Amino acid sequence: MTYQKVHYTDVEQVGDAMHFLREPLETDQVGVTIARCKPGWIGRKHDHSENGHEEVYVLFEGQADVEVDGEMVSMEAGDAIRISADATRQIRNGETESAFVLVSAPEFDANDEWEMTGFVG
Repeated sequence: MTYQKVHYTDVEQVGDAMHFLREPLETDQVGVTIARCKPGWIGRKHDHSENGHEEVYVLFEGQADVEVDGEMVSMEAGDAIRISADATRQIRNGETESAFVLVSAPEFDANDEWEMTGFVG
């Protein structure tokens, strides 16, 4: 099959917020997680230095803070942040529900060539 489709609510929620989609989507290089954070929710502090995965957090609903290496980054709907693999990160939700798409993949070697073929616009 050349594609895999899944609705995140069909994937069992882990903890209080996370829907991990990598396995249901059968991805090899990219991890995708939907995080629906209740008011006051605080995620686990972690990094990805062991697997070399950088992450992009896209907040598509609400407001939240993301602590990156001790620095608080305020986010509102529409904001995205890239976090390097070795940086410690933690989501700290505010007073209302928020929702993130979290994407992770191995860090790209800038010395490798990467063609953007097939993109229009």
